[in-house]
Amino acid sequence: MIGRDDTGRRWSIGEVARASGMTVRALRHYDEIGLLSAGERTSSGHRRYTGGDVRRLYRVRALRTLGLSLEEIAIVLADSTGDLAAMHDLLTAQLRGLEAHATRIQRLTHRLRGLLEQIDGASMPDPDQFMTTLEMISVFETSFTTEQREQLARQRAELGPEAVEAAKSEWEGLVEELLCHVQDDTPVDDPRVRALVARWDALGNRFHAGGDAGELTKAAAQRVWRENSAEIGRSLPWPADRLRDLVHYLERVRQTG
Repeated sequence: MIGRDDTGRRWSIGEVARASGMTVRALRHYDEIGLLSAGERTSSGHRRYTGGDVRRLYRVRALRTLGLSLEEIAIVLADSTGDLAAMHDLLTAQLRGLEAHATRIQRLTHRLRGLLEQIDGASMPDPDQFMTTLEMISVFETSFTTEQREQLARQRAELGPEAVEAAKSEWEGLVEELLCHVQDDTPVDDPRVRALVARWDALGNRFHAGGDAGELTKAAAQRVWRENSAEIGRSLPWPADRLRDLVHYLERVRQTG
């Protein structure tokens, strides 16, 4: 890792979980798959994370926000030859993403101010202006490109409203069943769990096109959930923390192959 941890400070798994917004279970999973292990243990066996461990976790979390899977992150970290150079590249990529995000916010802010100025001048903006603003909000909130949104809309149209509603009901049932397994801590290689996750993935695939285009919309959808899980969770009947645990559980099941 980068340099030497001069402070000598150590963090418990609970402290790291709170600071990173992750669950203790997810951190333990990272340990199990060799992605992030605590550098030290107390005499009673409790994990203690060093400064180097925290820097590695930052890299993992940053790469996740860039859309990489846990498997891809492990490869990136394994191939890193120089910590300073690798961290510089990662921070640069993350900064570019944030700058692009800030640009979208700035454009949307400018558009909304323009609408307000027209209303303050006792003039109602025309429908085209509202449509343009709605499109900007949609892109901002979902992180999908225009092409991806159009592609997803085509997939839903091809399925038809009845199939979409049926898929929604099936998904709700899968969430309930899988949450029970999360609560019971059912082993991720349990055949029952693997069958449920296979159904989950097959259900999701119906809403995405085939080939590389579909893989991109899947990755975008996963990124939307990771970045907006709290907001999305408010519109769903399950607590956001349980849904986050479910997402981590699904990833663990998929890791088993």
